[in-house]
Amino acid sequence: MKRIIGIILALLMIVGMVTVFASCSTEPGTKDDATGTQEQPATEAKSEENDNPDEGETFEIALVTDVGQLMDKGFNQGTWEGVEGYAKANNKTYKYYQPANGSEATDNDRIAAMKQAITNGAKIIVAPGFLQATAMESVAKENPDVKFVFVDGWALSLDNVTAIVYKEQESGYLAGYAAVMEGYTKLGFTGGGGGANPAVNRFGYGFIQGADAAAAEKGVEVEIKYSFKYGETFSSSPELQTQIAGWYSDGTEVVFACGGSMFSSVLSAASEYDDAKIIGVDVDQSGESEKVITSAVKGLSASVQKVLGQFYDGKWDAELKDTAQNLGAAEDSTGLPTETWRLQNFTVDQYEELLGKIKSGDIVPVAEVPKDVTAGFEHVTVTVEK
Repeated sequence: MKRIIGIILALLMIVGMVTVFASCSTEPGTKDDATGTQEQPATEAKSEENDNPDEGETFEIALVTDVGQLMDKGFNQGTWEGVEGYAKANNKTYKYYQPANGSEATDNDRIAAMKQAITNGAKIIVAPGFLQATAMESVAKENPDVKFVFVDGWALSLDNVTAIVYKEQESGYLAGYAAVMEGYTKLGFTGGGGGANPAVNRFGYGFIQGADAAAAEKGVEVEIKYSFKYGETFSSSPELQTQIAGWYSDGTEVVFACGGSMFSSVLSAASEYDDAKIIGVDVDQSGESEKVITSAVKGLSASVQKVLGQFYDGKWDAELKDTAQNLGAAEDSTGLPTETWRLQNFTVDQYEELLGKIKSGDIVPVAEVPKDVTAGFEHVTVTVEK
């Protein structure tokens, strides 16, 4: 009997040793053919891309985010898809970098990420987000041979920086108009950047203008709840979900979710109510949920691919250096996606007619956002939640 017990104990010790060795080891990261980056173990989120490449490897196109997640189903993701699309089509190496500290990233974090991209061989850095300005100016001055694309930015008076700006007020206008023409009269807008992001502000103010125009046409009164309260970092949060759920509970029918990963909080709130609807932003977000009735989009992927093409065609000095392209409907860079149309009462033909008026300049949504967004509207009552 003692001999049997001894054998059992020995077997248990062997099994334990195998388990320990197995739990302390991980398979080496494998090369991701799509991104050229190291995959992380399944238990880790693949968020930081500031690791050094293998010896001899370089990545000549880089994307550096400012805050938020890369795959945010919106702004960052749309920009990344432009980088990825161009690189794949033209056999270029590429890599993304997310600064340390996530949504709390500082200018120093962004500077470090840009410098790492250059160390890893970047010839051109695409940097989405207005928070990039200070970091980009610093790194661009130190590295005049590297080119920078400032998405949602402005000209920095540097020959190696070009900017892409969009007329978000046009997409916002179209979204607000469509929502009211569809039959909704109780709307909501939640924006990222804490009210300091020019692009988001243009989206929101355009949304009010479009809703007011449609309300005048239909002879109805519209209410809009308007807030940047939980959007300082563009991140999802329980507080934002609670706020938007309260809106829906109070009768709000559709919410324009304008802020990257904030979308997931709005979707979670909408999921609690059968009739709650969402308007997406930046890219077509209809694939995320049937609750998304449309999205106020801008040509992130197409415009990034265009600039990369100009760079590789040797047209930087002639067409891009120290410039800011302001793209809108006339350049097919703002609008609503028609391929996934979910509106029943406002038709694609009606939308195309309205879009044509914006393209021609017959309708010009105001871009400059006043301090008081509630003033000057005859058919819309805006309530700002702070």
